[in-house]
Amino acid sequence: MFRKALLGVVSLVAMSVGAAQAEDLKEFRIGILGGENEADRLRNFQCMIDKLPGALGVEKVSLFPAADYDGTIQGLLGGTLDYAELGASAYAKVYLEDPKAVEPILTTVQTDGSTGYYAIMVARKDSGIKTLEDMKGKKLGYADPDSTSGYLVPAVTLPAALGGTPVKDYFGETGFGGGHENLVLEVLKGTFDAGTTWGSGVGDFKDGYTSGNLAKMVSKGILDMDDLVELWKSPLIPNGPIVVRSSMDADMKTKFKAFMVDLPKSDPACFSAIQGGDYTGYTEVTPEFYQPIIDARKAQIGS
Repeated sequence: MFRKALLGVVSLVAMSVGAAQAEDLKEFRIGILGGENEADRLRNFQCMIDKLPGALGVEKVSLFPAADYDGTIQGLLGGTLDYAELGASAYAKVYLEDPKAVEPILTTVQTDGSTGYYAIMVARKDSGIKTLEDMKGKKLGYADPDSTSGYLVPAVTLPAALGGTPVKDYFGETGFGGGHENLVLEVLKGTFDAGTTWGSGVGDFKDGYTSGNLAKMVSKGILDMDDLVELWKSPLIPNGPIVVRSSMDADMKTKFKAFMVDLPKSDPACFSAIQGGDYTGYTEVTPEFYQPIIDARKAQIGS
């Protein structure tokens, strides 16, 4: 039933900015990043539809799954979304366009206590590609142009791992896979010789690590890690933020933040579903936590 109701969602971009400017406490609007099967994303966030009305005192909670990262970004910039969970680069894009559009309030904590994760380059195990050196002249796939681990961090940090060679001079071709899940599937199909996705880096590669895209794909039964090999792992990346609309009523912000902080204990299954892996909880963050990513995005992409 919930899927039928949610698939009637209107386009984020088409929603009236004028209507968004007037505070409406009857409906709480959640933006969901693209990059994973839509039915799975809606299912994972169903618990928020069930629990948030009582916690926030709203009549309705609506989900807005975007086709890609930019759909959610534009919804946040236009004020048509109240809450979203972003990657660090996606947040940087919002910040660079309008630093007052959203407020980062929380981020996740890994099982080892860290507040970061890694970009991970993978290739098919049977391809004969075992190292970065084997990728010279071959086709590299990125996940999404607004993804931190799927594009920004590899674009910025790979040259150091390549002996100072620019990415464009090292690989024969690069392209985008249409989100993390699809990118890995395209690597398995042979569209790309290797691709960049993300994982906690905690635990074992054979399990897809404890959290991240690989772990989610394994848990859904659409990926066998025995089919992949890891070629490269980035420096630690700050976990992406939970952001709320800056113009939201202060009392609503306080209630929502308290709800989220309590969620790992009050409903561990819901917490695990929306985060897609094994985390211990949340910790507070500010824009300063993401300044290195903001600076890197500005230098690499410009906005």
